[in-house]
Amino acid sequence: MKITAEIFEVGGANLTSPDDAAIYLIQFGNQAALVDSGCGHATRKLIDNIKRCGVEPARIKYLLLTHCHYDHTGGAAELKSRLGLEIVAHQLDAVYLEAGDNRVTAASWYGESLAPLQVDRKLTGPKEQLLLGGVTIEAVHVPGHSPGSVVYWTMSEGLRVLFAQDVHGPLDPSLLSNPAEYEKSLEVLLSIDADILCEGHYGVYRGKAEVADFISQFMKS
Repeated sequence: MKITAEIFEVGGANLTSPDDAAIYLIQFGNQAALVDSGCGHATRKLIDNIKRCGVEPARIKYLLLTHCHYDHTGGAAELKSRLGLEIVAHQLDAVYLEAGDNRVTAASWYGESLAPLQVDRKLTGPKEQLLLGGVTIEAVHVPGHSPGSVVYWTMSEGLRVLFAQDVHGPLDPSLLSNPAEYEKSLEVLLSIDADILCEGHYGVYRGKAEVADFISQFMKS
C-alpha cells in the first residue's frame, strides 16, 4: 500500500502473515529502511512486496525496530541474513532480543521461541537521528508498552510521517509495561504533531486531527 511516493506498507496481517504487525518501507534516494519485520513466517512474500514497490531489497540499509515484541521482531534475523541490513533498536529492549527472552519479547504468546538476535545499533538517548539517503529519520524513546519502545518520524512530500507501532498497548506485567510511562509517552506522541500515523495493528491515519484523535483515545484524561 502506497502511503507517500517514498513510504509503503509492505507487510502485516493482510499482506504477509496473520500474526505480523505492520511492516513499513521507507525509500529516500538510493537507500531504504524497513520499520519492523513481522514474525518471519512470510519473509519471501515480504521481499516480493518490497520489489513490487520498485525498491531493490539490497538497498535496504536499516531495519528500524520499534520494540522487542515477537510480532515486530521475529523476522529480523532472516532479513539480516538475506539482506545484510543493520538492525536498530533501543538498548533497553535490545537486551531482551540479544538474550532471546521469550517472556519479555512475547514470543511465548505466539507459541514461538526467539533465537538471540544481535542488535547492530543500540539507541540510548531520548532522541537520536539516523540518515537515510541524505534525509533525517528521528528516533524517539517512548517507554511504557515496553521499556525500550521507540517511534520514528520523518518528512515525506512535505508531511510529517510518524511510525508508532503499538500506540494502543497492550500493557502487561510480563512485558515489563509501565502505565505511568505509557501515559507520558502518549503526550510525547501528540507533541510530534504528525500529519500521518503509521500504526502497527490499526492501520494508517491521515491528517493532524485524525492522528491526534487516535492517540488521545488511549489517554486516561
